[in-house]
Amino acid sequence: MQGQGFPDTHTTTTTTTTTKSVSWLVFDPSYLRTLPGILKGAQIIINLIGFICSQLDYNFPSTSNWYGFVSMTAFWVTLVLLFFYILHLIEKFKIVPWMLAEFVYCGVWAALYFTAAIAAAVKGRHEECLAAAAFFGFVAMFLYGADAFFKYKGWKSGEPAQGERSVPSAGLGASNTVSPTSPNYPAY
Repeated sequence: MQGQGFPDTHTTTTTTTTTKSVSWLVFDPSYLRTLPGILKGAQIIINLIGFICSQLDYNFPSTSNWYGFVSMTAFWVTLVLLFFYILHLIEKFKIVPWMLAEFVYCGVWAALYFTAAIAAAVKGRHEECLAAAAFFGFVAMFLYGADAFFKYKGWKSGEPAQGERSVPSAGLGASNTVSPTSPNYPAY
């Protein structure tokens, strides 16, 4: 019996998005060819060069110590993050909002590098090594700022920090797999 206003059948369309991850530890050097990998590699190199330049100064220990703290902390944290990505450990700790955490980390370190580079630039009038450290500090500030921008974009769009994500096709119910080595991988 069919009641008035109640159809016998109805159609429901369901769209799903799934995230795949590797279930074992994998060494994946292809991450170094992605934009986030290139940024992390450049940050590590600039951190180390800036640290060496700042430690050559003996006349302004407070400036060189502050710069050394900023550059070495950034060096080690970025190096650990790079290894987490290369070994796909990011996928093992899904509870951590990696995009948001890296966005905050990169934003804070861009600001800290700004203060360290300004301090080194002020003292750089007297010490060439601090002038060089200031230059590398501003380069690092730019790199961390760019990384923060890309992490923010990825966080707002809901992209996973690493792994594959199935993205539904336009109304067809099929899905396209996006991986870090595919041409459809977001450039953040």
